[in-house]
Amino acid sequence: MQLATIVEVSGRLAATRKRTVKIELLTDTLRDLTDDELTIGVAYLSGEPRQPRLDLGPSAVLGAEVPPATTSRLSLQDVDDALQRIADVQAGSGSRTRRLDALEDLLGRATEDEQRWLRSLIVRELRQGSLEGLLVAAIARAFEVPERAVRRAAMLTGDLRATARLARDGGTDHLDAVGLQVGVGIEPMLASTAEDLATAMADAGEVWMDAKLDGARVQVHRAGDDVAVFTRTLHDVTHRVPEVVDAALALDVEQVALDGEAIAFDGDGRPRPFQETMQRFGRERPVDEVRDEVPLAVRFFDVLHVDGQDLIDEPLHRRMAALDRVVPAALRMERLVTDDLPTASRFLRDTLAAGHEGVMVKDPGSPYEAGRRGAGWRKAKPVHTLDLVVTAAEWGSGRRTGWLSNLHLACRADEADGSDGAGREDGAAPTAVDGADLVMLGKTFKGLTDEVLTWQTEALLARETHRDGHVVHVRPELVVEIAFDGLVRSTRYPGGLALRFARVRGYRPDKPATQADTLATVRAIHSGEQLPDL
Repeated sequence: MQLATIVEVSGRLAATRKRTVKIELLTDTLRDLTDDELTIGVAYLSGEPRQPRLDLGPSAVLGAEVPPATTSRLSLQDVDDALQRIADVQAGSGSRTRRLDALEDLLGRATEDEQRWLRSLIVRELRQGSLEGLLVAAIARAFEVPERAVRRAAMLTGDLRATARLARDGGTDHLDAVGLQVGVGIEPMLASTAEDLATAMADAGEVWMDAKLDGARVQVHRAGDDVAVFTRTLHDVTHRVPEVVDAALALDVEQVALDGEAIAFDGDGRPRPFQETMQRFGRERPVDEVRDEVPLAVRFFDVLHVDGQDLIDEPLHRRMAALDRVVPAALRMERLVTDDLPTASRFLRDTLAAGHEGVMVKDPGSPYEAGRRGAGWRKAKPVHTLDLVVTAAEWGSGRRTGWLSNLHLACRADEADGSDGAGREDGAAPTAVDGADLVMLGKTFKGLTDEVLTWQTEALLARETHRDGHVVHVRPELVVEIAFDGLVRSTRYPGGLALRFARVRGYRPDKPATQADTLATVRAIHSGEQLPDL
């Protein structure tokens, strides 16, 4: 296949938003690739070279000035060979010059459109809207295999190019034969969100419930004395979490792959704030130093492989039997098996009282659906709400241009709350309601319909006091009900706390600003003294 064909397809992919059109384009292109071109073509359609490293930065690639060819002659194999020559340059004196010479030779054989495309490919900034999910569907159609089998194999191999070759060469049998490779992270199974616990359990019969911790998702692989720890996004963080490594090495197994949560607890066994746990995953400070300040614990809730046996296709109840066999109770997530809603509600209440987020409700017959948000897992996480005062709003962009969108939200404070009285993060004079200062807790633009945006813009402009760039400050008269997932400590806001994942539930025209929630209430929610309604 000629490079010009891929460049044309890439442009057509970028020009349409229709999923069906994209998949059709990808399917036709995959079918036209030869056996030797398949892995190259899948890589390019994914938006990256086949070579993992080329050691050419954006300035070198974008700054290379080479007159374009007048005629398109490059094939995909020509491009891949040229990029491989760049990748094969050994580090050392003159290596950068040799890479640039090889790059300029390639660009000199490319037309202007091809040069532009190649530069974007090499720096991995190709914008063509061809995401992996679309290629999974296209591979399934092109080679007439189930999409489920392609997705599963791609998750387990971590290589869509190899998966495409399996689909073409061996069909469904070869795809289904792919197993989990201990040491290679796979995308985690995700949970759907239930409105409440009763909804999560509806028509489910007996369910398995885990505590839902507000920590960092980790996938832990062990093969002999080698341990690898991956985050939810499959970043290798093994060197940042020695406690998790030690926990894996203490297990009486040779090979294992586990799914769990890393979290920091305080001296009373309550979870420390989420951002403190996340300090352990940053790179700003030495691991030993941070480990002393924020020691981590790990709680495992699923097992994907044990000593040569893959378990991802096994039902949950069998995976839990294996988990209980290889992981001691102290390292397992707290669990309840029940079909009784009152019993489940007590478990949820106790979990919340312990400082955790909520519970996971799981179907005991469900397999581990890597990379998918399936109905087999449902999270029941009671939502906190606060009635807050709007003190300002920011003009929207994109499709929200012309509307006031991002709301500045504040609670009431008084001397008893211990606030320093600063109402806004910009240091302006505090906004007050009947003598009670307002303390900003955060911003949100989520949950707003077009109808609400239109009303909101008119209502806020009618209360405008002044502007600061794109921010319109208003009289503190409107109260809005805000749902949020929790509170985190913040040095940005004067109350020391900030909303987490805030979204608008609706305005409260029945409630004056003098009846908005107080900082004392906010602090009680953060400390766990005040629990949400179940």
